[in-house]
Amino acid sequence: MYATHYHLQSPPFELTTDPTHLFLPPGHREALANLEYGLSKGKALTVLTGEPGTGKTTLLRAALGSEHCRHVRCLYINNPALTRHEFLATLALLFDVDGDAARSKPLLLDRIDRTLRERRSTGGTTALIVDEAQALSTDLLEEIRLLANIETATEKLLPLVLSGQPELAARLDEPSLRQLKQRVALRCEVPAFRLPETAAYIATRIRAAGGRPERLFTREAVHLIHDYSGGIARTINVICDNALVTGMALDRQTVDSEIVLEVCRDFALSAKQGASTVAAAVASESGASEARASEAGASEARASGDAAHHATATAGLDRAGEFLGLRMFRSR
Repeated sequence: MYATHYHLQSPPFELTTDPTHLFLPPGHREALANLEYGLSKGKALTVLTGEPGTGKTTLLRAALGSEHCRHVRCLYINNPALTRHEFLATLALLFDVDGDAARSKPLLLDRIDRTLRERRSTGGTTALIVDEAQALSTDLLEEIRLLANIETATEKLLPLVLSGQPELAARLDEPSLRQLKQRVALRCEVPAFRLPETAAYIATRIRAAGGRPERLFTREAVHLIHDYSGGIARTINVICDNALVTGMALDRQTVDSEIVLEVCRDFALSAKQGASTVAAAVASESGASEARASEAGASEARASGDAAHHATATAGLDRAGEFLGLRMFRSR
């Protein structure tokens, strides 16, 4: 819709989990490495956690599409609201089991075991990924534990991945699930972006769409996008996409802080990080004295509302930009 207005080849902030838009700051790179290792080496159970919208599904698809996992066939369950019977029926469909075996749990497990052994004998691996796992019932988590027991004397035949929100970690600490927790071989977390990572993420998306970051967003706008998104990739995409639509409607070529604030008000978003993000980043790079000064400005900003928050928090961005990774955007 707005690609022509901004001289872009494609919209840069679509909500699809397209691996071609993969952005890997250190925390995401570590999670991807764990997923690739767990899937390719047949680890019993890998647990992936992260807030909604941080990119868990994108990382899973990237892992399965990597060279390390080229021999892995993925079976995917993304509906946690299943009864035990429905879960077993879903397994029967995934493993292409029908007839009496699909209606009998012992026969179903026997058929799955034979299928996995046949595939493993040819050098292939079958993995089961369960998304939104924090919402699984205790009964289904117990069924998953039993699937983790399918093995030979030397290796697991069905590596499992449980992907879910941070509540999944708390579920695994429940006494009734201690046997499942004991089977966890790898645990990884997808963190929210820090401010410099948010800036780099936005710039990467714009460049992939054929644009120039410094022409589309001001530095202050990027800082506000981070504050109001909390560094969550999906929310960053929503804010940026709507900001570009609003900018086009206003016949602007560059999105500034005024446009971002308008979009955030429309979506009833509130600042999650606050101007202290700047203070923390500057402190780590340029010493405690600068950090104290920035934090003082942030405190004043929080006390005087959104507009004053923006004015005070961004006053030092020109100086701090070199440390925050925002230098690819112009200050305005």
